Amino acid sequence: MSDAREATGLRRTFLALSVRNFRLYFFGQLVSVSGTWLQSLAIGLLILKLTGHHARHAGSYFSVGVGSSLPFVPMLVAGSWAGLVIDRSRKRVILYVTQSAALVLALALGLLTVTHHVTIWSVYVIAFGFGLVNLFDNPARQTFVSEMVGPELLPNAVSLNTVLINMARIVGPSVAVVLTQTIGLGGCFLVNAGSYVAVLFALWAMDGSELHPSKRVVAAKGQVRDGLRYAWQRPRLRGPLVAMFVVGLLAFNFTVTVLALAKGTFHGGAPLVAAFMVAQGIGAVLGGIHAAYHGKPSQRRLAMLGLGFGVAMVAMGLMPTEVLAGIAIFVVGYGSINYVATANGTLQLHAEPQMRGRVMALYSIAFLGTAPIGMPLIGLLIDATGPRVAILTGAIATIISSAFLLRHDDRVTALETASPPPETIEDR
Repeated sequence: MSDAREATGLRRTFLALSVRNFRLYFFGQLVSVSGTWLQSLAIGLLILKLTGHHARHAGSYFSVGVGSSLPFVPMLVAGSWAGLVIDRSRKRVILYVTQSAALVLALALGLLTVTHHVTIWSVYVIAFGFGLVNLFDNPARQTFVSEMVGPELLPNAVSLNTVLINMARIVGPSVAVVLTQTIGLGGCFLVNAGSYVAVLFALWAMDGSELHPSKRVVAAKGQVRDGLRYAWQRPRLRGPLVAMFVVGLLAFNFTVTVLALAKGTFHGGAPLVAAFMVAQGIGAVLGGIHAAYHGKPSQRRLAMLGLGFGVAMVAMGLMPTEVLAGIAIFVVGYGSINYVATANGTLQLHAEPQMRGRVMALYSIAFLGTAPIGMPLIGLLIDATGPRVAILTGAIATIISSAFLLRHDDRVTALETASPPPETIEDR
């Protein structure tokens, strides 16, 4: 029996960290992503400052939505093509390039801000630059996880990677509260630039002989189209991708909604924004740990988690006080990251290695690439009606899509029981 199957308790939960390469990656990313969350809060506050809007002034949250969504525009437009590039390339080399480019962009934003040369348009241009980096960085990071740990530990590693991101969501905003009051917004961006060094060091320190590289895809015509067709023709991939698209478009806009709830509804400042983000991050860490312990993800589990996540968002949108809203945001964090980790793991387990980059690029489009539409749309909705209506809109969309995914799983299970599974590339 394998170590993964024999492991129990805490050892089972953190099993992927026994792999040295993944352990290096985990802690390097923890530093870097903490800097990213620090920058995310600082950019929102900087945009509100540059546009000269108070929290309740019409248009302010639309501007935040535009600035927050620009890093995802390239993913929406060219995500499938980027996934093919990842399938053809060495993931570790791609990550060296993307992390170095992100460092330069954060440094530029920091220098512009501290020298008082920053404008709303320079923020937008640099945010779009981060989008070009993320176009390749996100699917490369997703697929590189499997190369570090192998297929048996993949679900555990995916969940721990999600825990990592949300541990950073606790650290980043907490540090941001201190830094915005001491070294200013520009200092936040410079600190983020320095955080990328941790990832570059982790990549350099890895033992290449212990990686499990997938076979690179040879260039040929029609491979992007093949990836789209492959994902659509497999119900175990199609269902989660469609559900993730709906949830990503209307629910996962917390950069805008949490900021608006804190400043627009409860009239708080940076400390309340950070407190809400930390509450969400703590919930997300616990949700990711639960996903790591649970083991193999499934489409049915994804649907049930989506229903719970949607109900938690309803509570978040209705709570009358800051304390109760913070508690609801904690539960939303728990449910949302359980949902994301399960969707990610489900897709990676059901995608063949030669197609995994393209499938995960589609996941990135559904989860992140929808932001250029969803965030400005939610920002407009907040300006027109208020944060609560926008949050409830995402909640209802999540509940409906999860109910459909549950029915879809029942139909797919019935079909799989009645007939053998389709031939895979590896069977040929």
